[in-house]
Amino acid sequence: MSHNLSAKAKEIRFSVVDMIYKAGDGHPGPSLGVVDIITALYFCELNIDPKNPDNPERDRFIISKGHACPALYAALAKRGYFSEETLPTLRQYGSILQGHPSICTPGVDAVSGSLGNGISIGLGMEIARQRFDKQYYTYVLMGDGEMNEGVAWEGVIAAAKHRAVNMIVFVDNNGYQSGGSCASVSNIEPFEAKFEAFGWHVQTIDGNDIDQILSAIEKAKANKSKPSAIIARTIKGKGVSFMENNNAWHKGVPSEEQWRKAAEELGGIAR
Repeated sequence: MSHNLSAKAKEIRFSVVDMIYKAGDGHPGPSLGVVDIITALYFCELNIDPKNPDNPERDRFIISKGHACPALYAALAKRGYFSEETLPTLRQYGSILQGHPSICTPGVDAVSGSLGNGISIGLGMEIARQRFDKQYYTYVLMGDGEMNEGVAWEGVIAAAKHRAVNMIVFVDNNGYQSGGSCASVSNIEPFEAKFEAFGWHVQTIDGNDIDQILSAIEKAKANKSKPSAIIARTIKGKGVSFMENNNAWHKGVPSEEQWRKAAEELGGIAR
């Protein structure tokens, strides 16, 4: 299972680099770092059906750090929500693939990109689940940089109050945000102690290890009394040697030479 998922993650990583190169715009570093989480969700964990994308019983996924949406778009295309030929239209006028997620895109559950709102949006979905006696799970992917937003912590507090037991929040903890290292901009570590203080079930994992991701989800689901936070230590730009831990690639477009090097490293086809 994990071998197949790792191969799928590699495909998605090449799609991320390829679509940003062809579109001439995007955020490769943030997108590449979260690919393993998105792969584990979309190709193993989520209860979803591309043929019935609005099924009220489906699991929900919110990518709160909306600038990392190329990873989500690649996964949605490979799951069959729309054609992979659509991917190079990223950020083009009239495209269904906007620079930040929009519900005009098949398979996208929430508009995001105004940072910090994912937990609160997810909590709304979880409260709806409780009110209408549904069984679905809501997954939220936050960035460590956007956790500087006060609204994020308001959501954390409210989720504990409302016993959001079917909400699982990943914090993409790569140590960087657009303005530099998180520690130098506004250090709010340690996340574990803060979430625990607000009454959450907390785990810390290697967020680029699919086995650890799946195991953490299983443990989160076994918890029936608290909302769950998974602090996922990741590498920004994971999978492309010259982008890894290089915050210059928070936003940017590879040259043709860099695109070809990424294709070589990821097993893609540069054409």
